[in-house]
Amino acid sequence: MSKLAVVAIGGNSLIKDKTKIAMSNQLECVQETCRYIADIIEKGWNVVITHGNGPQVGFLLRRIELAAKYLPLVPLDFIGADTQGAIGYMIQQSLQNELRRRGIKRKVATVVTQVKVNKDDPAFQKPTKPIGEFMEKDEASRHHKKDGWHVVEDAGRGWRRVVPSPKPLEIIERDAIADLVEKGSIVICVGGGGIPVVENEEGLRGVTAVIDKDYASSLIASNLGADLLLISTAIEKVALNFGTKNQIDLEKMTLDEAKKYLKEGHFAAGSMKPKIIASIKFLEKGGKEALITSPEKIREALEGKTGTRIVSNE
Repeated sequence: MSKLAVVAIGGNSLIKDKTKIAMSNQLECVQETCRYIADIIEKGWNVVITHGNGPQVGFLLRRIELAAKYLPLVPLDFIGADTQGAIGYMIQQSLQNELRRRGIKRKVATVVTQVKVNKDDPAFQKPTKPIGEFMEKDEASRHHKKDGWHVVEDAGRGWRRVVPSPKPLEIIERDAIADLVEKGSIVICVGGGGIPVVENEEGLRGVTAVIDKDYASSLIASNLGADLLLISTAIEKVALNFGTKNQIDLEKMTLDEAKKYLKEGHFAAGSMKPKIIASIKFLEKGGKEALITSPEKIREALEGKTGTRIVSNE
């Protein structure tokens, strides 16, 4: 069987220009990204694709807020499902078209994915993940009183809604995804980190939260026994002292080195930190290798010419 790579692409990678956010613009970005993913498939890899959805959730929330005079608000778990479907549609269509152009016959399918979290996760007591647009204080206060939103002031830029970000424990559709992969399908799943659900005596129910996409991608990669966790991001290589005159780009890190640099505070929260943690978790659970690079450098990174590789201790 071909080697398996889980490829995690960010929601922001679908929007390269903040002045061009129409679905047609996002589709163009997806089509470009899918050319890079097709390169991986053409090199003989089997692929599972995960993706972020942060900006898309923000856009949908704004539409819902503007329509609130006429229609009820939509729960966050339904918004997660909506964006999984829409982004999955764009990826599967774009990738199918690109593979056809290359004469590669593969099936592509999207699985709307639920991810179980612990109802007692400490994150539920301290929501920290900002979502949606900035608001004036009066609007934020109204949502807090009427809709029960947690809102915080964001560095003088306005007020934002914040939600919990619990740890992913179980991919509910794991076996269905594994079956599709086993039969040779390219699967798009765990979009936006998956729809967070908790389990009780009656079964599953969605909760108001978001799961980090990189953590969930690491979990599905471990579940599937993937050979590679490839995290696509805005930069070509991971760096120490990022953005300073002492910046050092890294070609390779061992697991222990990654843990050491993480402890030293080299990786920013909400940026590179979750990607490093996800890579560490993947390797600790038996994964062979994690690779972090930009979308356009994926082919070169797979050939060992660029990107940052994180490997088990030598």
